[in-house]
Amino acid sequence: MSYGQMMVSGVGVVTTNNRGFTPEEIADRCVEKLMYVSEDAPPAIKDQAKAFKERMRAVIAFYMEEAIKNDRATMYTKLAQAGHSELADIIRRL
Repeated sequence: MSYGQMMVSGVGVVTTNNRGFTPEEIADRCVEKLMYVSEDAPPAIKDQAKAFKERMRAVIAFYMEEAIKNDRATMYTKLAQAGHSELADIIRRL
């Protein structure tokens, strides 16, 4: 991963360098909060839980990408309607 993590007294700190988090990175963090897979679980259960966790990560990342696209479409429309067509085109190209 291209971001840093650090634990300080039970509090997790996650940073990036000169950018925001990607949907995949946020999905990783989300899944870690939603589901824990014990290393002591029976192998079959652990394997099934890890597979489900990976599927959750993919679904979360997909819908985050969709949310970003829809937010940009909304921003494009609002800027265009306000007469800022050049700025709207910049947003559309992102």
